[in-house]
Amino acid sequence: MSKEPDRLFATPLAQVPDFTFNEDVVRVFPDMIKRSVPGYPTIVENIGVLAAQFAQPDTLLYDLGSSLGAVTQAMRRHVRSEGCKVLAVDNSPAMVERCREYLSHQDAMHQELLPVQVIEADITALDLQPASVVALNFTLQFIEPQARLALLGRIRQCLVPGGALILSEKLRFADPQQQALLTDLHVAFKRANGYSELEIAQKRSAIENVMKPDSLEEHRQRLLAAGFSQVVPWFQCLNFASLIALP
Repeated sequence: MSKEPDRLFATPLAQVPDFTFNEDVVRVFPDMIKRSVPGYPTIVENIGVLAAQFAQPDTLLYDLGSSLGAVTQAMRRHVRSEGCKVLAVDNSPAMVERCREYLSHQDAMHQELLPVQVIEADITALDLQPASVVALNFTLQFIEPQARLALLGRIRQCLVPGGALILSEKLRFADPQQQALLTDLHVAFKRANGYSELEIAQKRSAIENVMKPDSLEEHRQRLLAAGFSQVVPWFQCLNFASLIALP
């Protein structure tokens, strides 16, 4: 598995292109996500734990926007319900290819894991089948804002009784002082993980037109509008959070 350090923004760029999940990003993604998202390993592992609580026998478990399959691997480690299958979906060919490699390594190291299928697809156009667990782990923020409610509504419709959506997102804050404080603390986190001021600034420029975060209240209201009955925040570290939405 790739251990290459993230140096994508370490040299000055005449023009910083919009962030995309291409081969260059895929190559350094494990290092990038660990150094950029506070609490990421805790979120991923506990999505597996949460999935085990909500998984119903003979249903699908979706990892939508699966990237390299970290959430898929966590669900396979923890879920023991009979007849379940994980479907990992991503629209980046490079991510899908590398995800399949990583899951092949997991199969080689462990026995009796849930079956898994990795597909390349646009999750906003995916025909969702009955599922007991759907994970959107830092994925919704990359979907066009006007398409988010429709996607969540379709997820709500596919969930079987007793199932759950687990949604992790970067948050923005309505209060300007709170937004400034959490932004500064997030920059301090990245600085402490070895990113230079140049890297932080260029990454911010690359991602600001691509990733559009919502506030916690916007997430809650949208989930309720999509038909969920309960929205429970279960984790927050700085400006990153994860929620459980129940049908």
